[in-house]
Amino acid sequence: MDKFIPRLISPKIAEAHKYFPVIVVTGPRQSGKSTLCRHLYPDYRYVNLEHITTRTQAIADPVAFIEALGEHVIIDEVQHVPQLLSMIQVKVDENRSLRYILTGSSNLSLLKTVTQSLAGRAAMFTLLPLSFKEIDRSQLDKPIEQLMWHGQYPGVIADTIPPEIFFRNYYTTYVERDLRELLNLKNLVAFDTFIRLLATRVGSEVNASALARESGVTSKTVSEWLSLLATSYIIFTLPPYFNNPSKRLTKMPKVYFCDTGLLCYLLSIETPQQLVNHHLKGAVFENLAMGELLKNRYNLAKDPNLYFYREHTGKEVDAVQVTPEGLKLYEIKAAKMFRPDFIENMTYLMRTIDNIASTTVIYDGETLAPMTLNIRDI
Repeated sequence: MDKFIPRLISPKIAEAHKYFPVIVVTGPRQSGKSTLCRHLYPDYRYVNLEHITTRTQAIADPVAFIEALGEHVIIDEVQHVPQLLSMIQVKVDENRSLRYILTGSSNLSLLKTVTQSLAGRAAMFTLLPLSFKEIDRSQLDKPIEQLMWHGQYPGVIADTIPPEIFFRNYYTTYVERDLRELLNLKNLVAFDTFIRLLATRVGSEVNASALARESGVTSKTVSEWLSLLATSYIIFTLPPYFNNPSKRLTKMPKVYFCDTGLLCYLLSIETPQQLVNHHLKGAVFENLAMGELLKNRYNLAKDPNLYFYREHTGKEVDAVQVTPEGLKLYEIKAAKMFRPDFIENMTYLMRTIDNIASTTVIYDGETLAPMTLNIRDI
């Protein structure tokens, strides 16, 4: 097995596995799903449906395949053979002491099948690349440009694969394998143009029509590609915040990438030094902070509670977190020195919206509690 870094989500998985016969762990490829599950349950039999021989056997006779696995099993990349889930349903209904750990890197297709076949029998978790809380502090004492460029995939952090090698191969593999499998993708050149254009819009609201014109495809195709990127954990979107929840679906979301290392690769940033004066440094920094806020939620086995606030007048707050205590507001600034104008929009919003619990500036400087937070301490 690969070098193991303890993951914060582990206690939540272990607790749920006491009550649910099936655990489903989704997340991007190479985020550490298999390593985590095999570390937590080293005595479980392990099968990987990425292996074509194993997959062929499972497809040919799902009943016999499941029967032969035994009572405690880890099945990797289960979305390749979704008919196995019906067999697992039958097995756990007959014997609730059986235990299955399932992983998958395609959230939409896997979630749909799980909800149909394993409702009430499975607990779902999302594992993203490493959070700052999971990385050794000595590795965080580096310039912020280096942290953004390296990203936080275990292959880069734990296995020390050079980022320029890791992300080039990660992206090539994703396009050549996953996209061809998930979608009948015929125009790889257009898709490559699209995803690199999308990278230049990180932290901005998504305009499918504009992306379509620049990519040379239809708006429908762009919408399909955006959905696919979210499904396979390449991007995530942030909806706008409104007092009326139904209105959140009527406005364009902002787009972020699940890892800034991949984002930098798509932006053709080849060294950390290029980020120092790059015109998108602030957007990449914002992506890094948003990713940490999102990971904190998933690692607690909770749904995302993040939004952004923007008025037509231009008033904007980068992140609005809905909590039982009230709304927590965050402004994200790629700066080392605090300036009073960083909090102007949050101060305005405090006069506009009730039930605001806190206001915080996330930046790269010294923490001035409780007003600011260094990004490494999110």
